[in-house]
Amino acid sequence: MSSHDGILVPGGRAAALFTVPCNAGAAAPFTFADVQAKAQDLASTKYTPTPTVPEFLTKLNYGEWSSIRYLPEKALWTDESLPFTVQFFHPGLYYDRPVRIHIVNGDTVEDVAFDTSLFRYENEDLARQVAQTKDMNFAGFRLHYPLNSATYKDELAIFLGASYFRALAADTHYGIYSRGLAIDTATAQGEEFPYFKEFWIVKPAPDAGDITVYALMDSESMAGAYRFIITPGSPTVMDVKCALFTRKGAKNFQKIGLAPLTSMFFYGEEKNGRPGDYRPEVHNSDGLLYVNGENHWFWSPLANPKRLTVNTFPLQNPRGFGLLQRDCDFKSYQDIDASYERRPSLWVEPQGDWGPGQLNLVEIPTEDEMHDNIVAFWTPDKPRDKNNPAQPEAELRYPDTQMYSWKLYWMQPQSTQHELGRITSTRISRSGDTMTFHVDFAGGALATLPEDTGLSSIVETPEPIPLLEKKLIRNPATGGWRLMFTIRLPKEDGVIDSLMSARKGPVMLRFRALLKKGENLPDPLTETWVYDWQLQPQ
Repeated sequence: MSSHDGILVPGGRAAALFTVPCNAGAAAPFTFADVQAKAQDLASTKYTPTPTVPEFLTKLNYGEWSSIRYLPEKALWTDESLPFTVQFFHPGLYYDRPVRIHIVNGDTVEDVAFDTSLFRYENEDLARQVAQTKDMNFAGFRLHYPLNSATYKDELAIFLGASYFRALAADTHYGIYSRGLAIDTATAQGEEFPYFKEFWIVKPAPDAGDITVYALMDSESMAGAYRFIITPGSPTVMDVKCALFTRKGAKNFQKIGLAPLTSMFFYGEEKNGRPGDYRPEVHNSDGLLYVNGENHWFWSPLANPKRLTVNTFPLQNPRGFGLLQRDCDFKSYQDIDASYERRPSLWVEPQGDWGPGQLNLVEIPTEDEMHDNIVAFWTPDKPRDKNNPAQPEAELRYPDTQMYSWKLYWMQPQSTQHELGRITSTRISRSGDTMTFHVDFAGGALATLPEDTGLSSIVETPEPIPLLEKKLIRNPATGGWRLMFTIRLPKEDGVIDSLMSARKGPVMLRFRALLKKGENLPDPLTETWVYDWQLQPQ
């Protein structure tokens, strides 16, 4: 590796003609405050989209783009015996916005130069086109670390596309994503996708157990400064801090989503497979887990709905939420290549008081497993003016400056967050105008309770859905318990139509269930199962 006037060239080659301008060495160490200042300055200016890469790169198909391989021997720091190395992604396909990447080394900040010699191209004509293009830059980067073996540096984390990133825990396979910020997700005015336009990677010490990455976020409505302290392991932990600045003259966007998670759910055990597909289940995550300020835990199984579904859960100062892959049995998937049983769960732990707001779960219909169709995020309430409590909702705005911190835990699928009994599966059967839910609970104290313990089940059904019967039995296969309850679907009495007419659209009906030891004991033995069922006009 060599450095030329503030331009860092992996592998020691001379700086190419199309390298990015240098960032002169700083007089003091580069810190999060520097990124904050850049974000605040950015928010004070009119939004200017970053120029995209040439069309010949965006027209590449996936096979053509993925055939452009970064040469492992050219990885940053590969010859310096550091715990981490860095490889870079070539622009093209969906990744049409080039990003600037810098290395912070003590008191100096150096740009990383784009160079075609860092990559292997199967298409020589493409390589020549890229080499002749001015102002090229990378699409993103990935970090490597000896996660599973002391002798081999595995992929640890990827920052690529908009503000998306993902990471691995030990012995897991890439699946769920997170991103910097969601804006107006699943709203009528359409989603806005902020993107990381610039990164600063802090060079680690030889004995470092973590690595720090700074990022500058840009969008039409907001700018942001981010700090990621990434600690590999089982779990891999990301300590995230962000400062958000509302852009001067920005439209009155409806909502922001903090710590957004993006995953995929095609089908699960409730479908008993899919016609023409040999696999019993296909998903990166199978449920949303969250805990409120009173330490009550809730589990909402995921679905691939027929229509867009948005579920909201009001929370005051949330303690945690995440999209989990609880089913980690290969028999449930039978997919040797995809390894769905090894997809990590991702848990968000807010730091400090986030105040009032709501957890959002967005489920998008999909016809294949190639599209991520599940989004979860937390939305803070817009503060009301104490002097104008009657201010219309449409006029409420977020503060110009907001600060938030949270931790991300990229965990093995079998990881647990509490000692309660867990919901392990949800199955549904229908017969005529009745529907029966089969909910399995296992783990925690349930495994050791004798059959005559006197467990009781609490089932809540929304108006106007009647509960016909319920039954709780021991499940000898799991050591847990199965709750079965049946409801009647009111179709003929016009109740559903009247509800829809009153609410001017689809109606969301929410069911809840949990297990307790005795009717009068307040503390549950299990998570609370939450199931949202969206009724649509016939």
